[in-house]
Amino acid sequence: MIAHVGIYTKDLERLRAFYENYFSMTSNEKYQSKRNPGFESYFLSFGDGTKLELMTLTTLAESNLLPAVGLHHLAFSVGNRKKVDELVIRLREDGYSIMSDPRMTGDNYYEAVVKDPDGNLVEITE
Repeated sequence: MIAHVGIYTKDLERLRAFYENYFSMTSNEKYQSKRNPGFESYFLSFGDGTKLELMTLTTLAESNLLPAVGLHHLAFSVGNRKKVDELVIRLREDGYSIMSDPRMTGDNYYEAVVKDPDGNLVEITE
């Protein structure tokens, strides 16, 4: 199941208002990372199911290391932490680039990140 789709934006509040106003999505409280200063995000939803993660990172926009706006990653829920761990082992054994080993994130997700064959970021969550 797709857990969420992550989109970077230069104007977090404007993009959040767009999805709330035109698509009746509801937002959680703004997350501000203590580990990565300048990173802020919202999760928006229609209720249960797939969510939309809106993100901004001031240093990202300034550095041009990655696109400052647009699609950033897909996240798939595999059910539990054990399945996350097992899938990461399998992907590593099959030669895929693991960008982040399983861990708890600051916004309370247990996740790992892998690159798909085209280099797209895929988060694997519980």
